[in-house]
Amino acid sequence: MSLNDLKEGSFCVIKKLDGDKKIVQKFLDMGFVPNSELKVVRNAPLFDPIEVNLKGYNIAIRRSEASNIQVENL
Repeated sequence: MSLNDLKEGSFCVIKKLDGDKKIVQKFLDMGFVPNSELKVVRNAPLFDPIEVNLKGYNIAIRRSEASNIQVENL
């Protein structure tokens, strides 16, 4: 399942980062590291972007990018 599939208030653990080297490096730079826990804070009114809380920070990412983050629901 990808981060894109989760609803508001869901907690998950990052399992794998997909995509080309550039997007994977961008995720790593933002703190999306495998085995990190995160919470889906909210979805924008038109469903894009998605806001997540990761390591105490709220980060908004596009749904197209969120589909490259494979997670496991908690």
